[in-house]
Amino acid sequence: MATNSESLRPDEEARRRFWTKHMDRSYQLLQSMTTYPVEECGEGLASIPDAAEEAGIEMLFSTSKIAGDLDRIFHIRANLIPDLLNIARDMRDRGWLLKIEDGFRTLDMQTQLGRKPAVFDTIVRTCQWENGGEPPPTNLLFKRATCLVANYPNVGTHTMGAAVDISVFSLEDGSEIPRGKSYLEMSEYTPMKSPFVTPEEHQNRKTITEMMEHHGFLHYPGEFWHYNKGDSLYHFMAKTRETAQYSCVHWDPETNKVTPYRDITSPLTSEDEMAKNLEHALGRLAG
Repeated sequence: MATNSESLRPDEEARRRFWTKHMDRSYQLLQSMTTYPVEECGEGLASIPDAAEEAGIEMLFSTSKIAGDLDRIFHIRANLIPDLLNIARDMRDRGWLLKIEDGFRTLDMQTQLGRKPAVFDTIVRTCQWENGGEPPPTNLLFKRATCLVANYPNVGTHTMGAAVDISVFSLEDGSEIPRGKSYLEMSEYTPMKSPFVTPEEHQNRKTITEMMEHHGFLHYPGEFWHYNKGDSLYHFMAKTRETAQYSCVHWDPETNKVTPYRDITSPLTSEDEMAKNLEHALGRLAG
């Protein structure tokens, strides 16, 4: 992403305006999500790879780690597994192969995701670009982190066991179905309806979303790879008027018991701590 005059593109200001407008809208959407009624149902998680193997459905799973060194957990709420398998079947019928990039995240995973330099520096760089190349104020960084790494638990659908991040590949030659950028892009290409992707890439996003939403997984407008179901964001966007059944939970893999968080409204990284991290990040980026 361009952050200085030497790498400016002809439409740089238009890209910046779009990104700012999109991020402000995402923030408002997530604020609305936090006020939606939730009553945790206590449903356990189930393994996506195990379910796919048992059903004889080929799927791909990310081999990378979260923020460099955290193992991914390819689990989701048990009642969402059949929908996910049906999506994988539909994609195979089309000649596509579904890849699960991420599933459930623990509280520690979500917290570390927002602090690891590999991710945090990207957020800072993005905010710096949005701020015209100048070091971003902490309040802007704090606000953007709410959207980009779910810095508040009650906006994190992965910690609810209700979300998957996905990519899609061709069965014929193994190539990735182009969507403008690959997972985990963080730029003006990231919003689902980014005007900076090609017509073909936009159509692929649209088709994949239609296949996901046919089985109830709604897209998050802020990320072209993120889909969720059954949580407060889902119910708010779908206008179901029903109480959301999935909230942020601690998960015991031995017993498959889930326990709701005691505190879902305090930030995972405080504004003071983020200010300190910002100082370190600017030093790394300057070097």
